[in-house]
Amino acid sequence: VSEAISDSKKSKVFYEYMNLPMAGSYDKDTGIYTKGIEDYLPNSQYECEEHQKMVAKDIADNFMMLSRGGKFHAIFATGSIFEAIQYYRLLKETAPQLKIAALFDPNIDNNGTGLVKEDGLVEIIDDYNQRYGQDFGLPTFAKMKKDIAARLAHKKPYERIEKTPEKQIDLLIVVDQMLTGFDSKWINTLYMDKLLQYENIIQAFSRTNRLFGPEKPFGTIRYYRRPHTMERYISEAVKLYSGNKPLGLFAERLDKNLENLNFYFEQIRDLFESSGVYDFVRLPDEVAEKRKFAKLFHILNEYLEAAKVQGFYWDMLSYDFIDENTQEKSTVDVLIDEKTYKVLALRYKELFGNGGDGGTDLPYDINGYLTAIDTDDIDADYMNSRFEKYIKALFDKGASAEAVKQAEDELHKTFATLSQEEQKFANLFLHDIQRGDVTPEKGKTLRDYITEYMTRAKNDQIHRVAVVLGIDESKLRSMMALRVTDSNINEFGRFDALKATADKKKSKEYFEKLEGAAIIPPKVPMKIDKLLREFILTGGFDIDETP
Repeated sequence: VSEAISDSKKSKVFYEYMNLPMAGSYDKDTGIYTKGIEDYLPNSQYECEEHQKMVAKDIADNFMMLSRGGKFHAIFATGSIFEAIQYYRLLKETAPQLKIAALFDPNIDNNGTGLVKEDGLVEIIDDYNQRYGQDFGLPTFAKMKKDIAARLAHKKPYERIEKTPEKQIDLLIVVDQMLTGFDSKWINTLYMDKLLQYENIIQAFSRTNRLFGPEKPFGTIRYYRRPHTMERYISEAVKLYSGNKPLGLFAERLDKNLENLNFYFEQIRDLFESSGVYDFVRLPDEVAEKRKFAKLFHILNEYLEAAKVQGFYWDMLSYDFIDENTQEKSTVDVLIDEKTYKVLALRYKELFGNGGDGGTDLPYDINGYLTAIDTDDIDADYMNSRFEKYIKALFDKGASAEAVKQAEDELHKTFATLSQEEQKFANLFLHDIQRGDVTPEKGKTLRDYITEYMTRAKNDQIHRVAVVLGIDESKLRSMMALRVTDSNINEFGRFDALKATADKKKSKEYFEKLEGAAIIPPKVPMKIDKLLREFILTGGFDIDETP
């Protein structure tokens, strides 16, 4: 800068360019086009090895995050066949972990590089055959295109390809093909190193527009060539095809998603604390409070999933941002950590099943995806360290009653990480220790003891049900181990087979004793079905054996 402004001629040129916008603009009234900085950039800047290496690095660095661990697939659109081949070879070399394929019209030579194109095609086809066990060639390239489309869309013969990741395609490199007409909910990212305008933008961007569950709250477009000009093209295309009506086209930025994440976490925390529940150790008592928690946690997860796509990680809870218009800096500190989130997820699960009110007719909406969040590893090490501290204090004759009480309180605070059922057995175990009925063994964790107590109780529950209904106990245990759902409980007729083993006479006696009234035989199978179904779906419970 000092060199530029010290010379009058250089200074004039320098400030002329510094005052230009990044993207050019067209005045419809005067018909005058004003160039922007990007209009002066030669295409060679984007066709050089340095640019391509940076693009390849960005794709590789962000692929796992944007694809949600490889669940979703991406399309990479390049400016020419020659560039597609260059990128294919570059990504093969620099990102061998990605499963890459490429598609372009074998009859077009759009860059005067026919030989390079044919060599590249042969290489792409050979790699595809080797990776996926196929036998395509140049004459059958059209069939290979259909095979690629089927893999990306998870259609015949690849309907369940998500269960065999080695058969999937992570990234498909294209020039023009697959940017129009092709539709798959499994595509969530479009990388672009080319310029598009008007209907081509709308059609290409639409490749990512099919939402698919919480992990795909929106499609992601990542463009590398003349980004400010592309932004102008996008704005023009949206205005043209929406009739100049505002559309909810763009997702919230990361800073807004994190702010919303904080807002809904505070709402949940206030809800629990106003109900007299601290550290989220259990669900609030009132149905209305549980209903509100279900709604708030669902919304919180929407913002969390969006933030994850945009680069949020649990091991980083503070993010700096710069306002594009004012250049002001700001920081968002995330108020919820992963442990607390998993505790909330555990409470959410308890809205359905053993920890909640039981049964399936609940007065609040339950999202199946949220009940599947893995909560098995919530800070088990910390809980066990508090357990060891408590045991040491309890058996230390020199420890004061105050020290023992403090250690016990610290341990109880970690129980928030346990389900309500686990908390019940953890407290039973502690009472057994305090009474002297159990002596802790060296090397065994609190989780080990909880599991032992729960297994013993579960075995008793299964045995009692099998006895009172006279059903095959081994069959019941096998079904309980499968953790079936309402949708697959009778898959392969297994639930019907289990019910068929019931002793109708024993079952009739049990239900009559329970209800204190005679039951006609046709009603017995219905009652067996209801009890067994609920017992299996909820993971078991203590049945009522008293009239």
